[in-house]
Amino acid sequence: MKNVKQFDSVWDALEDNPIRARNLQLRSELMIRIIEKIKASGLTQSKTANLLNITQPRVSALMQGKIEQFRLDNLVDIAHRLGLSVSLEIAA
Repeated sequence: MKNVKQFDSVWDALEDNPIRARNLQLRSELMIRIIEKIKASGLTQSKTANLLNITQPRVSALMQGKIEQFRLDNLVDIAHRLGLSVSLEIAA
């Protein structure tokens, strides 16, 4: 019988470092909300790039979910430029 591992999240399965896994999870959640907002706006990638003060290829990478190309702080900036409210909760 095969040894089967279970993980709390897909990020835990992909990343051995729990801190990095949590960072990936946060970036993923934020990226999903950003993509939803961009799609709902109906703007072209070019107009979105102008609004967000980034290049069109960067918007394309965002829309394709290329998470490795975006740091958490970049995504927070983008979210705010789109009018999304991002908050941080710190638990002990």
